Amino acid sequence: MAIGGVLAYRALFNWTRPAIFVGTLLVGPLFQLLFFAYLGRQLQVADDRFYVVGNAVLAATLAGVFGGTLAVGNERRYGTLGHVLLSPRSRTAVFLGRALPYAGNGVLIAVVTMTVGATLLGLRFPVGAIPGLLLAMAVGSLACAFFGLTLGALGLRFRDVWVVSNVAVALLLLLTGVNVPSTALPGWMVKIGEFLPITHAASAARDLAAGHGLAAAAPALGREALVGLGYAILAAVLLKVFETESRRTASLETL
Repeated sequence: MAIGGVLAYRALFNWTRPAIFVGTLLVGPLFQLLFFAYLGRQLQVADDRFYVVGNAVLAATLAGVFGGTLAVGNERRYGTLGHVLLSPRSRTAVFLGRALPYAGNGVLIAVVTMTVGATLLGLRFPVGAIPGLLLAMAVGSLACAFFGLTLGALGLRFRDVWVVSNVAVALLLLLTGVNVPSTALPGWMVKIGEFLPITHAASAARDLAAGHGLAAAAPALGREALVGLGYAILAAVLLKVFETESRRTASLETL
């Protein structure tokens, strides 16, 4: 399952040149972090630590959401979906396995963003918090990857999954509390954010960065894991339902 995910990642994620990867997934999130950090200073909304941690976790969403969407959408786009569906292997295992490389990519991006952002802004994190921060990033990245697969399943029904994934990334920016404290958000936004990935991972990471220890962050990490599991199940169900319906209507390769 993991090997298939790595092969699909190399074939479908379209990073033909390292410069594209660096510019899109490393430089872009870093400038976003600095923008919100300096904006937060001017508006006196929160301190630099709030934005460094929140945007580091948010940076993992790009690889997870777009990668998970491409894992399904590009199979249809390039005409290889039929070969995957004819495979004797479980399609659920095939597609869920593709979340693993995207989650790993998300952790890498989050670590780089947090490290460089903290260095530029002169922040220091407790050494003992580093393992917990890595765990929070890993759980959040995996939840994002399964969220992306759920969106990718819609690619079996809709032609333009890019619209769906772009809207989803914007919603994660607005509703998860990574750049605006949840106390400043309307109640209905907070409720929606509870069911989105990275909301609880960002909360756990902030507890760890403040030196509260893994025990204090464990409840939030548990909720993030449940959100990720929920999206994994939803992705598997949608893929099965849409596959069955697409076979019935002969629309698998229709663009």
